[in-house]
Amino acid sequence: MTILVSGGAGFIGSHLCEALLKKNHQVICVDSLITGAEKNIKDFLTNPNFFFLKHDITKPLPKNLGKIDQIYHLASPASPKDYFKYPLETLLTNSIGTQNLLELARANRAKFLFASTSEVYGDPKEHPQKETYRGNVDPFCLRSCYDESKRFAESLVYTYIHKYNLDARVIRIFNTYGPKMRIDDGRLMPTFINQALRGEPITVQGDGKQTRSFCYVQDLVDGIILAMEKPKTKGEVFNLGNPDERSIIELAKVIRDLINPKSKFVFVERYPNDPEKRRPNIEKAKEVLGWQPKVMLKEGLKKIIKYFSEI
Repeated sequence: MTILVSGGAGFIGSHLCEALLKKNHQVICVDSLITGAEKNIKDFLTNPNFFFLKHDITKPLPKNLGKIDQIYHLASPASPKDYFKYPLETLLTNSIGTQNLLELARANRAKFLFASTSEVYGDPKEHPQKETYRGNVDPFCLRSCYDESKRFAESLVYTYIHKYNLDARVIRIFNTYGPKMRIDDGRLMPTFINQALRGEPITVQGDGKQTRSFCYVQDLVDGIILAMEKPKTKGEVFNLGNPDERSIIELAKVIRDLINPKSKFVFVERYPNDPEKRRPNIEKAKEVLGWQPKVMLKEGLKKIIKYFSEI
């Protein structure tokens, strides 16, 4: 089977490419490398089943890709630091880029999966969030380039399913962590871990009482593949994340205790429009996909701490 992964040189995308290669699929990795990194896929470059195409999906895709059976669309800046820096690129990747890949899927009669985000729920009024919740999102703010473009992309996918009978589905990814995260991507895990490793104060945004739920990347990748491969997933939306909800200050304390108990905390201004709570309801994924996370927080933290220590 030939599978195209957009954003395949990114953090999650590179783990997905690796998992698909282990299943003996041919993988076409498409990435502009704006936020992805070639080092994430360097171990695959000698694999005859792996092909890397440096390309911006907002531009027409090459005609010589051959028959494609599945498309996983993960391309997009995903951390606040990145989409604040690249707002137009984020908007266009999730709009024009998504349509380009949907047209490619339509031409190939390929199965399609769109990687959306828990950010479509905004600052939620429902807790935990289930797939039927419509969200509380501000379309006129710094975060809207990401939140609203993902919501628009979901609508595009819905339209292609109902207008063209495309075999497509959507996943909404909650906070995910693991090896291959960038040290400087601005998200909580790498920031806290590297500050503790360097003996610097750990910078906690706000009062640290806001909550998140953290899923280890391998658990997430297992869920992504199940959402594509399981029967009766056409036209469905799935939350994928770990419902183990933690406050930010609690996460910072766990990381401090694992690395450097002497680390101090410094409280800084929060990102604008930062949600107060985030926790997935994953009952649908459990029932339809037979999926739930297996890696507990401390176990996953030890793996990512080891990764950052070595680099």
